[in-house]
Amino acid sequence: MPVKLKYGSNARTGTKALAVESRLLRIALITLLAILVVGCSVFGYFYYHYQRVVDDRIAAGPIFASVSQIYAAPREVRAGQKLSAAAIAADLRQAGYNANSHLGTYQLNADNIFIKPGTESYHNTDGATINTSGGVVQSITAENGVTLSAYELEPQLITALSEDKNRTKRRLVSYDEIPPRMVQAVIAIEDRDFFNHGGINYMRIAKCAFSDLVTHHRTCGGSTLTQQLAKNLFLSPEKRIKRKMIEILITFQLEARFTKKQIFEMYANEINLGQRGSYAINGFGEAAQTFFGKNLQQLDLAESALLAGTIQSPTRLNPYRHPERAMERRNVVLDSMVETGAITASQAQAAKAEPVRLAPPNIDASEAPYFVDLVHDQLVKRIGDQDIAHQSLRIYTSLDPELQRAASEAVEIGMKNVDELVRKQRKTPKGEQPGPITYPQVALVAINPHTGQILALVGGRNYGLSQLNHAVSQRPTGSIFKPFVYAAAYNSSLNGLSLSSEDGGGGVFTALTQLNDEETTFTYDNGRQTYTPKNLISGYKGDVTAAYALAHSLNAATVQLGQMVGFDNVAALARSSGITNARGTPSVAIGTYNATPIDMAGAYTVFANNGVHLTPWMLASVRNASGDIVSDFSPEAKQVMDPRAAYLTQSLLEGVMNYGTAAAVRGHGFTAPAAGKTGTSHDAWFAGYTSNLICIIWVGNDDYTDVKIEGAHAAEPIWTEFMKRAIQLPQYSDVKPFSPPEGITTARIDKTSNLLADSTCPSNILYAAFLDGTAPTNTCSQMSESPQNLIQKILGIGGSKSETPPPPPTTGAPIVRVTPNTPPDGNAPDTTQQPVQPKKKNFLQKIFGGGKDKDKQQPQPQPTPPPQ
Repeated sequence: MPVKLKYGSNARTGTKALAVESRLLRIALITLLAILVVGCSVFGYFYYHYQRVVDDRIAAGPIFASVSQIYAAPREVRAGQKLSAAAIAADLRQAGYNANSHLGTYQLNADNIFIKPGTESYHNTDGATINTSGGVVQSITAENGVTLSAYELEPQLITALSEDKNRTKRRLVSYDEIPPRMVQAVIAIEDRDFFNHGGINYMRIAKCAFSDLVTHHRTCGGSTLTQQLAKNLFLSPEKRIKRKMIEILITFQLEARFTKKQIFEMYANEINLGQRGSYAINGFGEAAQTFFGKNLQQLDLAESALLAGTIQSPTRLNPYRHPERAMERRNVVLDSMVETGAITASQAQAAKAEPVRLAPPNIDASEAPYFVDLVHDQLVKRIGDQDIAHQSLRIYTSLDPELQRAASEAVEIGMKNVDELVRKQRKTPKGEQPGPITYPQVALVAINPHTGQILALVGGRNYGLSQLNHAVSQRPTGSIFKPFVYAAAYNSSLNGLSLSSEDGGGGVFTALTQLNDEETTFTYDNGRQTYTPKNLISGYKGDVTAAYALAHSLNAATVQLGQMVGFDNVAALARSSGITNARGTPSVAIGTYNATPIDMAGAYTVFANNGVHLTPWMLASVRNASGDIVSDFSPEAKQVMDPRAAYLTQSLLEGVMNYGTAAAVRGHGFTAPAAGKTGTSHDAWFAGYTSNLICIIWVGNDDYTDVKIEGAHAAEPIWTEFMKRAIQLPQYSDVKPFSPPEGITTARIDKTSNLLADSTCPSNILYAAFLDGTAPTNTCSQMSESPQNLIQKILGIGGSKSETPPPPPTTGAPIVRVTPNTPPDGNAPDTTQQPVQPKKKNFLQKIFGGGKDKDKQQPQPQPTPPPQ
């Protein structure tokens, strides 16, 4: 019979429970599904959103647009130059020549080197063989067998223009150009599993997340190289969860689009490795040049490890500021490379034993930033496009990198001396706290006197602190202007004009022309204005020769000469020589009008280049990425003075160096033939040159206050330091004596009588240059023997003046080389003294002596610094 089952309350409860669980499970599944759907939708939205972000960045062009690059002048190799084949090879490697380069190749074989420029070379493709022996270039032979006197090497890359307003700089490299040791070092310390993971190291992220939660410090670095690249290219550096999620999304995009090598290449070009001056250093290529002065391919194991270690904290690990920290981190990288098997323990130990050898930290020395800024400004003016940096141009300039280093080092050394002088002159009254000291600024401009090319330029003492370029700042020129007064006098004589003088003087101007150095008031502007120059430091000297007046920078005598020549004539010559602000007033004679240091460098080419003014230039050629010429630039030259007048003025400037206000140049050890002039206004100047180099130094305060240091003490030591370094370089070592043009006579003058020196007056000699026919004809011994000459001396007539100037030379006449205007002892400083010429006296005083100026018949005091 059927059995009837009854379910109790427990059975019913169980059924209900199962139903509830089933419902909850369904709800949970539905919720989870909804979350997944929403999550996938959100992920998909952001994934594709950032896919478009990455696509847009890629579509806009290369990740790193190639910026315009600045190149130096090509180095010229000459027969007889001190240069080895190995040094030439090193220069070519630095320029980018190698076995596979489109720029060019070379073959080094002991003392011989064959050079073959490539299709992308600055030069044409003509090669040459340079033969050296004992470190000296013996011969240069072109590919076709023709013997060459000189050959230009490939220009060196100075720097790239900064990419943006943040002044970012980088040197792009391909993956194949990155040394394997560099790759291994970065992988070992930053992301050991880089070549295996898919862009995210989940274990590292989990560990860092836990660490951040526990310590409450968001300092753990769990990012892979791809994540770092994603952050650097697309995101801000802030640490937030949202930014981290976006970083992961972009990482997936990068991994999907690029190979590991491509990602590493982008990373190597993007990574920030610190700051240099006002520039940000991005990428291993720029960092290698900044820290070590090398191409990236030239780095050794220790150097590669140091760069890799800097990634962690570029500021804290800056090797210039914190060398101990940088070395310690480098050694950690080396140990990591041992752990990954990239190097052996012995290799690591050898690398750890290496000291940190850094390139000089002076940015001016390696990248010439003031020069580069000027180049950029000139390009904008000439080409007319503000976005020069992003046109991938190759900009070839006039700069000599080796001379630029010498200039920067000389300024650095010299300004320490200036700072010490400033501190010594600072006096604080008792009981008062010393206030802040204003230290002067500086500019140096060096140019080729025969081409006008600017070879080196320093526009300030520290580009990182101030980008104001003092090389183009308008300042009163002081006494470095005075040679133009004397040059105008020579020019007037050559044009058949006699000097005018209110006291009856005049005639043809020579080095022995008498000038009156006494306090005098000059009138100008049709008598409406007056001007009284002062000799505040040297005092007044009475009647002196022109050679003495310029050598000792006498203001009153120079203004008197300016009046005799005509102030308008002086100003006109100055304007023709590039000093465009000069005006025909008495004060023009002592340099009260403004000019820039670059202007003055150009002005002095007139004396050093046979009367031809060369406008200083920086730009040689601009070419596109294919090597096609965009624009070439030609220097400007203009004959503004007779070559003889230029040489005669130069002869006076040699006297300034040898026995005048610049005699300290010789005392500081620079003995090569040179000419120059000190200058002091509110600022300190020095202008000087040799046969192959002009250099102008300016020192002054930005607020135009008086530096209270003379040019002989502030500017001249910098000039000397620079020139001593310059002549050690092969390209400037062949300094030659100055050669006069036809129509010039060099004579030995007795400084007591101002007549030709002979055996009776061998110790008080001045070497002076004269136009043919204007030199003295009598000797010092004849002066003492001849009654006629005695009367001439008493009356102050005859002797050194010629009333009729020689005819000008025929145009195109060949230059005749005669005895240089240098002493036979190799330009040893002439420290003999110029006797003071007495003031004009009446006839009886001249015969019997007496008068108020009797004391001035004693020998002249030792040379004193110029007052102006």
